[in-house]
Formats: sequence, C-alpha cells, structure tokens
Amino acid sequence: MSPEFGDREPDIRKAAIAIVRDRKLLVSRTKGKDIFVAPGGKREQDEETGEVETGKQAGIREIKEEQGLEVSEDQLDSIGVFRAVAAGHEDEQLIVEMEVFLLNDLNGEPTPAAEIEENKWVTSADVDKVSIGSIFAHDVIPVLVERDLID
Repeated sequence: MSPEFGDREPDIRKAAIAIVRDRKLLVSRTKGKDIFVAPGGKREQDEETGEVETGKQAGIREIKEEQGLEVSEDQLDSIGVFRAVAAGHEDEQLIVEMEVFLLNDLNGEPTPAAEIEENKWVTSADVDKVSIGSIFAHDVIPVLVERDLID
C-alpha cells in the first residue's frame, strides 16, 4: 500500500480487474470522462445484510456489467492494493483504495457496455499518450511490466 497516506482509512473502496492480451492492458473510458482505467468500480453494500462485497466479488460484478465477461474468482490473482487521491476530489483530498486483480484465461471479447464508452489496449509506452488513471499509470502498469506481462 502507498505509505504517503499512513493509517488513514480510505474514503472510497474500489476493485479493478487487469485484463492482459498480446502484452497490452485493457483500459476503459466512462461516458463523459477523459480518464481511462481498467474495468472495475466501487465495492457495494448489500441492502439486506449490510455486508460489503469483497474486492473479487465487486470486480466480477463490474466486469460483467462493463464488458459483458463472465469471470469466476479462481480466474483472478491479486496484483495488490493501491491508494491515491481520488480523481476529481483533489480539493477534498478523498483517498481511494483500489484492490487490483489480474484476470487469467480471458474467455470472450471485452465489449463496452453500461456506462463504458470506449476500450483501448495499452502498453507502458502509452502512459504519456493516453490519460490513464493515476493508480494504473503509477502503480499497476509498472507491476505488470516488472512481471513481464505487458510491454
């Protein structure tokens, strides 16, 4: 986890799934936004039980909603948990904590759905060319390069 936030509890908890194909990472852009991130979103709370989804559960739900992909928990390996100031909340200094998983065995073609307007396949060289969210640009992509998964 990012040490610069110390023991402060995150204001927002999210999960994301890194999909790698042909040594490139899938990133998506939501309608009306400029920033690309991997498929994912906020961990939701069950209204009846009050339980909050695990990171894997949230990632699986989001990837189905956003990309039309069926994924199971055993297809996901943890990449790590990362923190940053939430985009658009710099003035309030809201902290987002994102648990990121790597999808093994991509079955099917990711297809933008729901609020997703556009998908791109990127490498580390694209970080300066495409507006990629800070956690992915500064934390996740370097890990994927280090693991020799993307160029």
